[in-house]
Amino acid sequence: MALVSIRNVNKVYDGGVHAVKNVDLEVRDKEFMVFVGPSGCGKTTTLRMVAGLESITSGDIAIGDTVVNNLPPMDRDIAMVFQNYALYPHMSVFHNMAFGLKMRKFEKPEIEKRVREAAAILGIENLLERKPRQLSGGQRQRVALGRAIVRHPQVFLFDEPLSNLDAKLRVQMRVELKKLHERLGTTAIYVTHDQVEAMTLGDRVVVMKDGIVQQVGEPLELYNTPANRFVAGFIGSPAMNFAEVTLNGANGKLWAEAPGIKIGVPQPIASRVNGRSGAKATMGIRPEDLHVASPADPTELCFEVEVEVIEQLGSEILLDTRAGSSTFVASVDPMLRTKVHERLKLAINPNRLHLFDAETEAAI
Repeated sequence: MALVSIRNVNKVYDGGVHAVKNVDLEVRDKEFMVFVGPSGCGKTTTLRMVAGLESITSGDIAIGDTVVNNLPPMDRDIAMVFQNYALYPHMSVFHNMAFGLKMRKFEKPEIEKRVREAAAILGIENLLERKPRQLSGGQRQRVALGRAIVRHPQVFLFDEPLSNLDAKLRVQMRVELKKLHERLGTTAIYVTHDQVEAMTLGDRVVVMKDGIVQQVGEPLELYNTPANRFVAGFIGSPAMNFAEVTLNGANGKLWAEAPGIKIGVPQPIASRVNGRSGAKATMGIRPEDLHVASPADPTELCFEVEVEVIEQLGSEILLDTRAGSSTFVASVDPMLRTKVHERLKLAINPNRLHLFDAETEAAI
């Protein structure tokens, strides 16, 4: 079992910087878990503590049944893939992949077998005699992956491994990584700042901010039921729209109101807001949950906007719009014909409306 337990782990640097705060997680056997968040949120520091490259201020990290707090990296049975590939420029691909095994005194036939097996998995058999300078970025990344694979580790650790690749190659390598994980069946922890990468790769995703875990869940769970405003705004592309509103009750119904907006709050949410009439809140709605209103849409779910920018993306059109002091991006049908400064009515999918407490930012 390659279960990784991170138990109430803290990291405080000299000078009092509290980089990781009471992180308490369990990465399941054979799970691909992704840590995501903005720069400085503590995700890489957490990964480096699992790897043994950073000391732990307090708490415990266990791999399998072994607490590894005081074990050096080489004794933790992990393999790490870095952002910059970290290949030896003077060595061939074969010797780069074999180096770690040689240091561990593996026999030559076993080294040869493991390197060629990994090269076959990654489709780089024809590159084994080349030097890193003769390789493209994607090929170098495959070599770095191969060097990790030959170790047959309990746990793979990935530190933003795709961030140096161009956009098209990143998409391709995401698919390759997912296939690789399915094939190898090894526990993996992956760090990225790219939420699309996190959503497409992760069996579960850990969202971090300021050293604190904000939410842990499957990608669609984070997308559909974000725990707070930060998670709601970080997960999803384009990002969720937010508007500061006042909740007002009238005629047995609850309304979310702001300049230029008056939206009827769906009953399931309204029942949770019971007794908060007059309270401030943040309304959230994703661009894909807005559409140009039709006569069939209830007026209580519609509001008028002015089109400020039109982004033609082929498969969709993104309209950057304004209603009063609030701005909204709407993902609409690519056949829509509109112009900048035109006024339109947008309608909200009532089942996809989110409300967040104005003070705590927790989901209501």
